[in-house]
Amino acid sequence: MSESNYLYMHNISKSFPGVKALSNVDLEVRQGEVHALLGENGAGKSTLLKILSGAYTKDEGEIFVNGKKIEQMTTKLAEELGISVIYQEFNNLPHLSIAENIFLGRQPLKKNGLIDWKKCYDESRKLLKKVGLDLDPRIAVSKLKVAQQQMVEIAKALSQDAKIIVMDEPTAPLTQIEIENLFQVIRELKASNVSVIYVSHRLNEIKEICDRITFLRDGCFVGKADVKDMEISDMVRMMVGRDLTNMYPKSKAVIGEPVLKVENLSTEEKLRNVNLVLHKGEILGLAGLVGAGRTELARAIFGADKISTGTVQINGKTIEIKNIRHAIAHKIGLVPEDRKKQGLVLILNLIQNTTLASLKKYVQFGKLNLKKEKKDTEHYIQRLRTATPNAWAKVENLSGGNQQKVVLSKWLCADSEILIIDEPTRGIDVGAKVEIYELMNELVEKGMSILMISSEMPELMGVCDRIAIMHEGKITGELERSEFSEERIMAYATGQVI
Repeated sequence: MSESNYLYMHNISKSFPGVKALSNVDLEVRQGEVHALLGENGAGKSTLLKILSGAYTKDEGEIFVNGKKIEQMTTKLAEELGISVIYQEFNNLPHLSIAENIFLGRQPLKKNGLIDWKKCYDESRKLLKKVGLDLDPRIAVSKLKVAQQQMVEIAKALSQDAKIIVMDEPTAPLTQIEIENLFQVIRELKASNVSVIYVSHRLNEIKEICDRITFLRDGCFVGKADVKDMEISDMVRMMVGRDLTNMYPKSKAVIGEPVLKVENLSTEEKLRNVNLVLHKGEILGLAGLVGAGRTELARAIFGADKISTGTVQINGKTIEIKNIRHAIAHKIGLVPEDRKKQGLVLILNLIQNTTLASLKKYVQFGKLNLKKEKKDTEHYIQRLRTATPNAWAKVENLSGGNQQKVVLSKWLCADSEILIIDEPTRGIDVGAKVEIYELMNELVEKGMSILMISSEMPELMGVCDRIAIMHEGKITGELERSEFSEERIMAYATGQVI
């Protein structure tokens, strides 16, 4: 072990019933560095970090923190050692105040044993200032934006005198400005000799903010490198074990007549006179900044939000979509941004999730035809190459990419002809992303039409035939593939006239 390593995890192994999750994995993190931990979903990153945080017990291996060997890591010991993990799903209590969340279970006390609220609020203000927030610490966390909640989590870690902060997909829900603010906080943490372990599938971020990388694949350590010595293509090769020469495979579908036409569509909350046309066999991108109204448009078309004025046409016929059932009946499917909360029932198995939107066709004489459900689900497992032990497996145990495939299977099973996909690859590793793009291409080549919402401009420009751009609830521009550029998309997204 090098003396420069503040954290050293050596030959870490962990098995679960029937699964070898980690096999002789090493992780070395220096004091005051930003260290990326990269690997596809299922590579073992989460298991390794849960061992570091004390949530899991290692089967084999050694852990050293600041030169001291840790025989048995526990959550309490990890906290005492200054190890803090900020998960994608924040660990806060939204009904409590910022100060209560920061000092939960550790509130400063007066001599009489009562909580010293003045000290609690004063210390919270100091911590919030360190992470760039000028907020009243008495505000409930539920009233904060996602980016602010994330900063409160970092402030909480600093209150525990954190020496190592793990950030798991920290930028997934953030706007570009919020990402830049986060990176500034990370740089300040680094300058204070705090180490950051950074987990992300956005490889351009790794290039910008990280110093070194450790690569995992299939539960094994496959290498480490300095970021300055790695191109993004090199990172991809280390993660997936092969070259992905075409990150954005493009469909050869023949684009036909309009299948969906939205005219002067408005809602009470957000949308204002939106006009949009989607053609048969087309992937139409929908770009815009967070809050522009992209998700609201998807929900309105799908019947989840009420339309105030305007019309929706399917195959040239004006229809009224009052609710989700009407949308499904007109062959419209929606893959939502939050697949775990809105697209899946995690405690149910693949069969139950796949047939959820099309149960009517499995009812015979008042009973579900379970045999047909299973047969169809297995068909979509094979067609989409979903990695699962079997059709009876619970969806909550699948990786993000495979969960996304189950959501897609649900709408294929419902015979959808128009598919709206909101952030199709959020939280999905680079190898699974290419699989999702290839699947989208396959679908449009067979006549489906896709409306795709994404916050990643390279993804939109790589996959889509056209891109419509939204700003403050309306469409401000539309670009053909030959006109694509990040500058033009951003200009329309910020309301500039070109």
